Amino acid sequence: MTTESSDLRTFDFISFDGAALKVHEVGAGRPLLLLHGLFSNAYVNWIKYGHAETLANAGFRLIMPDFRAHGDSDAPHEAIYYPENVIVKDIEGLIDYLNLDDYYLAGFSLGARTCAKLVINGARPVRLALSGMGWEGLNGWGKRQNFFLDVVDHYHSTERGDPYYMAVQFMKTTGIDPIAAGHLLRSFGSLNVEVLKEINIATIVICGDQDKDNGEGQTLANNLMNGRFEEIAGNHMSSVVQKSLGEKIAHFFRGQ
Repeated sequence: MTTESSDLRTFDFISFDGAALKVHEVGAGRPLLLLHGLFSNAYVNWIKYGHAETLANAGFRLIMPDFRAHGDSDAPHEAIYYPENVIVKDIEGLIDYLNLDDYYLAGFSLGARTCAKLVINGARPVRLALSGMGWEGLNGWGKRQNFFLDVVDHYHSTERGDPYYMAVQFMKTTGIDPIAAGHLLRSFGSLNVEVLKEINIATIVICGDQDKDNGEGQTLANNLMNGRFEEIAGNHMSSVVQKSLGEKIAHFFRGQ
């Protein structure tokens, strides 16, 4: 399989309010639902750097949605399409639509936070992988949320050297609509970490050795009932390109 594999299958999932989410699939075996990070998409997060290839070759059926307002999914401008925790509602609907029961779940950054919210709400994957995420990213994400709202506000005015410049450039590279992104960011609700602490799902936390954007990954693993921590090279932006990210997820999901 390559990043341009003819085995890649894509379909539209129509969510609860009629918004269409683009969902990409590849591989065969036990389902593995992969959730990408903020301002990214399934291709950039999972396919481009070989993680999908690694995981499909390890014997999994990968299910990789583009979040609302990301990738090839709908990005409406009307605020009504962004109720509280809308991404979580979208993915819960996708899980029901695909009748997923005996499945794995993994996410990077916002995808990891969405995974945590899903299990708090009752999702029960066999195993869970949270990457690019630390304890503070779950327990106090408001600062990050406000930063990204400022990014959206400076979308048309930021210049090289500004604190928002790199994030805006990434948004432009991945084709993120700033109006839709602003609505989506405001939809992110709180997360009850005390409930998360009591959920007994085998979980791996994977973070770059220079990635503190969402806090300490080791602290997150320590706060989980059945968590372990693994470190890879890189910061928040560069760790996702490391081959070891996909390898560590595959290794853990194969029970090793």
